[in-house]
Amino acid sequence: MKAGRDPQPSASMLDSQAVKTTGVGGIRGNDGAKKLSGRTRHLLVDTQGLVLRIEVPSTAVQDRASIPLVLEGVQEACPRLEHVWVDQGATGSGKAWIEAQLGWSVEVVGHPPKPRGVWAPSGAVSDWEALRLKGFRGVWPRRGVVERTRSWSGHSRRLSQEDERLCETSEALIYAMMSRLMLRRLAHT
Repeated sequence: MKAGRDPQPSASMLDSQAVKTTGVGGIRGNDGAKKLSGRTRHLLVDTQGLVLRIEVPSTAVQDRASIPLVLEGVQEACPRLEHVWVDQGATGSGKAWIEAQLGWSVEVVGHPPKPRGVWAPSGAVSDWEALRLKGFRGVWPRRGVVERTRSWSGHSRRLSQEDERLCETSEALIYAMMSRLMLRRLAHT
């Protein structure tokens, strides 16, 4: 508010993070793509990285299927929201659900395109060094905000992995971590 911005966000980022669980019990599932047994933290954050909503189902639930769970009732809590950035996991039915049910604009953020090879006839002299792929392809647009939020939760020892029996406990701990972070920010201003 000191910067002259509205306290209610108008844009957000939606992302998920698969986290290993311990043998304590509770809900968990297998994510074959990541070769991980555990739970997934689905975060909806504003443009400053503050958590607006969190949902923690098992990793067996795909990102597309969890979008209605995460965004259910979010319009009442944040009435100004009208745009969301999502990753590749929310394409297709997830993106269509957001646009149809909430009326928000959705932007899918992906990797920058890979440079492609060049065709050359047999025996042609080519500059192979110019065609070699260079390592780092750049930062994904808008991804740094949600990655920073996940990094903040990693600083809390209890959130480094899922040790909780109930998913609701994990959600409450993330809200508590974010409340502590916001209080520290207010104390420093």
